[in-house]
Amino acid sequence: MNSTRATTARFVTTHSVLTMDARHPYVAKSLVDAQDMHRTVMSGFRGWVEDGAPTARSQMGVLSTWSVDLKAAALVLVVQSRVPADWSAVPRDALTDKPHTITVDRTFRAGDVLGFRTVVNPTRTRPSGRPVSEKVRGSRVPHSNPEHVKKWFVGRLQAEGEPAVTEAGVVRIGATADPDGLAIRMLPTVSSPAPHKGLRVARAEIRGTLTVTDPEVLVNTLSNGLGHARAYSCGLILTR
Repeated sequence: MNSTRATTARFVTTHSVLTMDARHPYVAKSLVDAQDMHRTVMSGFRGWVEDGAPTARSQMGVLSTWSVDLKAAALVLVVQSRVPADWSAVPRDALTDKPHTITVDRTFRAGDVLGFRTVVNPTRTRPSGRPVSEKVRGSRVPHSNPEHVKKWFVGRLQAEGEPAVTEAGVVRIGATADPDGLAIRMLPTVSSPAPHKGLRVARAEIRGTLTVTDPEVLVNTLSNGLGHARAYSCGLILTR
């Protein structure tokens, strides 16, 4: 084990919680169009970086997750960011309550036990079939089976003393967990119509308990998200 590895790390961020009326046209459009949901999230951060900057979301550390209760017609959107959000662009009548802002300032220690929830876009790479010498990247294929999703997540767990990146290049999360204690739920795929035809984001919810093994790596994961489709409300890990 690396004796210089930090045993504590501090995580500072902002969470905005928006409770919205799922029947309102502004909200309904975001529910049926993943690109529109992305625009709704990013509307809270105008002016921090130049318009159209390709890395705007990652520069500001913007991650999000949402859940909808169709019976109650309520959508709850949680947005994490390194900079303060301004939600004045969201129509007031689309909100059922004022946006609630929480400043998170937490120090994690090796051995801490955390409950967590995350929605991820779990994928695998299908080989291109071309010669390795051509260096042609394979296609990304979503996992659709809960057991395969669990295996995908377990492959990112980091036992004490293990490196932050596997030999295969998989980035670990700075914590471990009991695989049998993980609850996996497949969620509906989200998509976007023209001009984003072909955008389809497979999603799965993972809940369970993490034990911190590398606080610095965990804070990096919490700050930057897990997996792909982070612009489309995947990859944010919420802990308690």
